[in-house]
Amino acid sequence: MQLLRLDGTVIGKGESLREIAEEHKADLHGADLHGANLHGADLQGADLQGAYLYGADLRWAEIRGASLQGADLQGANLQGADLGWADLSGANLSWADLRYADLSGADLSKAELCLAELRGVDLRKADLRGANLSGADLSSIITDEHTKGLPIVGPLKEATDATDTISAPD
Repeated sequence: MQLLRLDGTVIGKGESLREIAEEHKADLHGADLHGANLHGADLQGADLQGAYLYGADLRWAEIRGASLQGADLQGANLQGADLGWADLSGANLSWADLRYADLSGADLSKAELCLAELRGVDLRKADLRGANLSGADLSSIITDEHTKGLPIVGPLKEATDATDTISAPD
């Protein structure tokens, strides 16, 4: 069985999904990349609108300035990823691991972040208006006066028990 590239050409022997994704980063709109290993990939400025990245490994990936509007990133591992100034509006990041990721300046408006792991995330200048943060771990997040949509800006108190949740207002 032959595997095809996104442009329809045959994938060469030894070519990795990461190499292919980087080569085609300009347009991965709606691509099915669920469970893909894109650890450390350079996807800066890529069009990933509506992409299916459920459970993908994007640890330490460079995704700065990319368009991920409406993308499905449920359960994706984005630990340490650079998502600064990315458009994640309406994206589903439920159960995603975003520990220590850079989301500075990112548009997370109306994103689903239920039960997401956000410990240590940089949210300076990020827009979280209308985002669902129910059950998300917001400990040690970094914010500033330009962070929009969080109920508390600045140092956060840790939840006192498992029933404490924070949802960003519209």
